[in-house]
Amino acid sequence: MTTVVIGAGQAGLAVSHELGRRGIDHVVLEGDRVARSWRNRWDSFTLVTPNWTLNLPDAAYDGDDPEGHVRRDTIVAYLKDYAEHHAGPVREGTAVSAVEPGTSSRFRLRTSDGDMAADTVVVCTGAYQRPHLPPVAEAFPAGVETLASTSYRRPEEVPDGRVLVVGSGQTGVQLSEELRLAGRDVVLACGRAPWMPRRADGLDLVTWLQRTTYFDTPLSALPSPAARLLANVQATGAHGGHDLHYRVLQRLGVDLAGRLVGITDGRATFADDLAVSVAFGDARYDELRGLLREQLGEEAPELPDPEPFVADPPLETDLRGFGAVIFTTGFRPDYTGWIRYPVFDAWGFPITEDDLRTAVPGLYFCGVHFLRSRRSALLWGVGDDAGILAETIAREPATRSGTASAG
Repeated sequence: MTTVVIGAGQAGLAVSHELGRRGIDHVVLEGDRVARSWRNRWDSFTLVTPNWTLNLPDAAYDGDDPEGHVRRDTIVAYLKDYAEHHAGPVREGTAVSAVEPGTSSRFRLRTSDGDMAADTVVVCTGAYQRPHLPPVAEAFPAGVETLASTSYRRPEEVPDGRVLVVGSGQTGVQLSEELRLAGRDVVLACGRAPWMPRRADGLDLVTWLQRTTYFDTPLSALPSPAARLLANVQATGAHGGHDLHYRVLQRLGVDLAGRLVGITDGRATFADDLAVSVAFGDARYDELRGLLREQLGEEAPELPDPEPFVADPPLETDLRGFGAVIFTTGFRPDYTGWIRYPVFDAWGFPITEDDLRTAVPGLYFCGVHFLRSRRSALLWGVGDDAGILAETIAREPATRSGTASAG
């Protein structure tokens, strides 16, 4: 039986490692290079979680700054080293354009190197696949350059003029801060996003939350499947790691507005909901405080009440003088266009059992946000799913021999 892993990010490499431990021959196909999604982050990108979270199976962080935050290139180097010393064979530059029923095998993979036959396929193409741009992105005047967050690299490359950032999750607040510190006039169109302080009692808050069940939260505990699309927690690892949320940005001089509603006659209009969005984030912060108190008791850190917030947002602004708008409005799954099987929910996420089987024998996924739990796509959590998946594959008959073949 032949086994193919698609994608050489943290999920694909962890799956490869776990398959190898169980003696299952396989190959990893990567359309670009190892760690492609990390390489494509902006130049100053810093790991948002603390360094100890660089913890794929059998490759725990061994540096001297576990609570610090490494830069993008260090993350890439870690994954490159993992590919060389802990994973199986990786074929870089082999892109997969389709997974469909085979003839001599369960699956036929259309690749840039020709068709391949496989009986087991593990899709590990990342948690963030297709940037989501709302329809309003097409309504901006010709003089305002429209960028997705994936196109942003550094402030100097953003056209001169004011900058509108749309979307206020983790990426939105980080880019707003960087642009403002570079001397740019920034307007942030805000939505509902959780936030948390960077540290408490000398430890990163992620370290504190790791001591609770927070990252074990299963998909079934979410109020609806759409909740997995909620913005990532407002936080940053830049400049050593520090608090970064609406109050910090307001003090920095970023103009905070409500949700972007539309573009009319060269003017952007915003909803009068900034205060509601701030209250939403404060409520999520209070839930985190409650979780820490409930599960850690006297060991829980003392977290202060949020500072007062005065919301006085603009309801519209003239786009003359703006050079660019950057959309940081999240990502959506992008499986259905190339995986020819009905194994996805209404939002495009794969549907899996507890052992990560899908309705199609031999087809698996790993590294998907909330695939099994909140940690499923994270550097220090994906290994758990990879181990479960490899065990499931190992139980299939005749999986211990054979490599992917052409045809």
